[in-house]
Amino acid sequence: MSDQLLITGASRGIGRAAAERFRKEGWRVVNVSRGPCTVPDVVNVRVDLSVPGWEGAVEAALREGPSGGRLCLVHNAALYEHDDALSMDADHLRRVLEVNVVAPLVLNRLARPRLTDGSSILYVGSTLAEKGVKGVASYVTTKHALVGMMRATCQDLAGTRVHTACVCPGFTDTEMLREHIGGDTAVRASVAGMTTFGRLIEPAEIADVLYTCATTPVLNGAVLHANLGQVER
Repeated sequence: MSDQLLITGASRGIGRAAAERFRKEGWRVVNVSRGPCTVPDVVNVRVDLSVPGWEGAVEAALREGPSGGRLCLVHNAALYEHDDALSMDADHLRRVLEVNVVAPLVLNRLARPRLTDGSSILYVGSTLAEKGVKGVASYVTTKHALVGMMRATCQDLAGTRVHTACVCPGFTDTEMLREHIGGDTAVRASVAGMTTFGRLIEPAEIADVLYTCATTPVLNGAVLHANLGQVER
């Protein structure tokens, strides 16, 4: 009997760091994403979560794994698009919803029969899960939705000894952030200055928070702000 992590988007960034953290603790790790996770011994299920019909591949990977141990499901994959709430095309929003909200819903259903005592469902939110900024309307909308889904998950798992939480990272030094802010060192320094520590968060720091949540049932239903303390402007 051994424990198992099922995570989306572990090909890079926070997801990859989480895969590495759980593997270090001896967990079997299954990554669901378009690209492979390069952490040794990770099982890669390479699918596009924006296109329905990927469920069978994930079910097969779970069947091949151990039974009886804890399962931690981490909803990490997300599309981050530049868009506007007043001009966004409906099909564009549907595609983002498919990855950021619908995929977690489907994975919850697939994982449910394997959620033994001590298992967990964790959502990776954002500081934008509880506030908005200009120009990323679909991301803000779907991250708010994840907090609602986590809270519903908490209530619907009552009495099962399975717990849930939503971890909301701040400015983390990931490929997604670097793609967003570009290569300008002055812009990077400005973003880092928006935390009270004056630096970006390392993906491994968020991975540590996720592992803590996975192994700490008392955090059930919590929204955790892992952002180094943001400077409000």
